[in-house]
Amino acid sequence: MYLADSRSTTSAAAPNTRSGRRPAVPGAVLSLGAVSLITDVSSEMVTAVLPLYVVAALGLSPLGFGLLDGINNGVGALVRLVGGHLADRGGRRHKVVAGLGYGLSALCKPLFLFVHTLPGISAVLAADRTGKGLRTAPRDAMISLATRPEHRGRAFGVHRAMDTTGAMLGPLTAFAVLRATVDGYDAVFAVSGCIAALGVLVLVLFVPRRITAETAPTATPGATPAAPPEPAPAATPATTSATAARGATPAPSGPTLRDALALLRRPGLRRLTLCAALLGLTTVSDAFLYLLLQRELRLPAHLFPLLPLGTAAAFLLLAVPMGALADRMGRLRLFLAGHGVLLLGYGLVLARVHGAPVAVSVAVLVLHGAFYAATDGVLAAATSEAVPAAHQGAGQALVGTGQALARFACSLAFGAGWSLWGGRRALAVTAVALTVSALVAWAVLRRNAGATHTGAAHAEAST
Repeated sequence: MYLADSRSTTSAAAPNTRSGRRPAVPGAVLSLGAVSLITDVSSEMVTAVLPLYVVAALGLSPLGFGLLDGINNGVGALVRLVGGHLADRGGRRHKVVAGLGYGLSALCKPLFLFVHTLPGISAVLAADRTGKGLRTAPRDAMISLATRPEHRGRAFGVHRAMDTTGAMLGPLTAFAVLRATVDGYDAVFAVSGCIAALGVLVLVLFVPRRITAETAPTATPGATPAAPPEPAPAATPATTSATAARGATPAPSGPTLRDALALLRRPGLRRLTLCAALLGLTTVSDAFLYLLLQRELRLPAHLFPLLPLGTAAAFLLLAVPMGALADRMGRLRLFLAGHGVLLLGYGLVLARVHGAPVAVSVAVLVLHGAFYAATDGVLAAATSEAVPAAHQGAGQALVGTGQALARFACSLAFGAGWSLWGGRRALAVTAVALTVSALVAWAVLRRNAGATHTGAAHAEAST
């Protein structure tokens, strides 16, 4: 169980012995990607069947499902702040906190076997999302710390591609279980729990315990401005003599919660958090989009778990190219362009194209996957450039929390709109709101891009 913990701290990004250079995608990123792949198989098995299970089998209304989907997206948001802060404390306990999150989610999967009411399902789902909230920021912090800044877009792209491989295998596994068993939903939940336990085991065995931060970033067009190094506290004669007497440097104390919240004073991080929340507030959740497509196509129930495969396949194919493109053209530009792609998908759903419903649905799912490839890992890479290494967990948590809370509110609002106006009209209103939000975010994030160019020019002049 302690193979990874016994390794050197530098093993996360060991240099290439032939070229003398560190790889663009370190081994720690690949190990974390394997954990995410296995865990996503488990999570997506449940996610693929849950919408149809609660709406068709349990008879939940769209508004009730909106509440459940909001819990799925938002309940772990505040926990994400706690997870990011705890991971930064005590010598960067990122692996420990991430392990707690993965373990809690694994324990929750079998509990779906015993709950058949909205309150019970909501409670189990809240605990499962709490586990996800605990693990997300530490995991992304480990990826940021292990990777050279100029390669972080690619590294997050590789991780998200591996994660999305699990997202593809999850619905396929759920589909196979539903077809092979009589009481299919219970079998899906049981198999999901076993796979989640395997993911925790891989984390314990293969992810390094501690990861050292890489060197300062090089400026990329349109990227979030790099966080300046924090000044070291001035040494007093008393502390100097005491340290000399001991013959060792005292260990620095970990960042406090006040330090983590103070990160929002950084203009670049504050603007990025506000824009991520604004765009999340007008982004329809995956489950609602799949329900709309299923109703338009009148698909049989056992085919519903296959709908996420279109999104996952596009995400898998585009995650690494999009990450590399973000490193070249600018992460903020690609992040905004991804929301433009999502608007095209909404437009296709609303277009009422006659005679080709399957083709339209495939196109929507491909655009949906391209949206995630251009935004998910790209946003994490942009965030990593806006905060210092000691606060990577807290910085990732702040941006992720803002986005998750906004998507929680969007799920509630969209569920209410579907109940009042119908799904198509609710989607039209959301599309208009997303257009306005994207324009506002473009105006705000242009300042980040300008600050990056200014900082790069100043750095070049000083050298």
